[in-house]
Amino acid sequence: MHPLISTDELAAAVDEPTRRPWLRVYDTTQHLRPTPQGGFAVESAAADHLQAHLPGAAYLDLQRDLSDNASTLRFMLPPVPQLEAAFGAAGIANGLEVVLYSSTSPMWATRVWWMLKSLGFEARVLDGGLARWRAEGRPVEAGQVRHSGARFSARPQPGHWADKDEVLRAIGDGDVCTINALTASVHAGTAPVHYGRPGHIAGSVNVPFPSLQQDDGRLKPVDELRAAFADSGAFGKARAICYCGGGIAATMTALALHLGGHPDVAVYDASLQEWAAQPDLPMAVGPAG
Repeated sequence: MHPLISTDELAAAVDEPTRRPWLRVYDTTQHLRPTPQGGFAVESAAADHLQAHLPGAAYLDLQRDLSDNASTLRFMLPPVPQLEAAFGAAGIANGLEVVLYSSTSPMWATRVWWMLKSLGFEARVLDGGLARWRAEGRPVEAGQVRHSGARFSARPQPGHWADKDEVLRAIGDGDVCTINALTASVHAGTAPVHYGRPGHIAGSVNVPFPSLQQDDGRLKPVDELRAAFADSGAFGKARAICYCGGGIAATMTALALHLGGHPDVAVYDASLQEWAAQPDLPMAVGPAG
């Protein structure tokens, strides 16, 4: 199954006379609001969802229901049984077709897509999200949609997630490409926003997640995605590890690598919110990796 779905294809699937009963559509949006301290506060987009969402779409609250809220770090992957229960309660079951979208950056949809993929479930991401859908004059709905609870059985796939120990071992390893998905200024350490220490993980290269999108919000064609990674050398390495501030934007990079045909991609779940807070873990500043 291709991980992206076009607005044309989804529109045909949710058209009322032909709506597929096995289809589930979910808005995954969260908001990050800058704080005076230089970081971000997380806000649910549930209120926005109630005002306008795709026909038949329910809301998945990533921070509230799909993150380990016992952790001091944001958006951390919870234990598999918790994910099984949360996805099942949202109406996701094995054998259903699931489409995920965001009303802002696609990184929220790609995060949930990557989570499901790591559990052996192939969902799809709406290419261009709600913004493209509305720009094309397609209908939206208001109000709350709830899908009936279902049974979701995970089949965890190894290798989709990396921890700090693997990232540390990857420094200087010629078989691994560690990629920072954040913007060039954050990577270089010149941006006002950082995660405790400015800069990037030592030895990592920078492929900013906005560079993977076209002007209309869709992801770039595969040949352009591969070209975006040319300087990183990612496709010449056996494994790629993607990171960002909190494991969200990095999933856009993971999707782009997957679309480009990379065989072994991981996301460093804790990312810089963990790494930058621990002084013994090496970081660097400047544009070069």
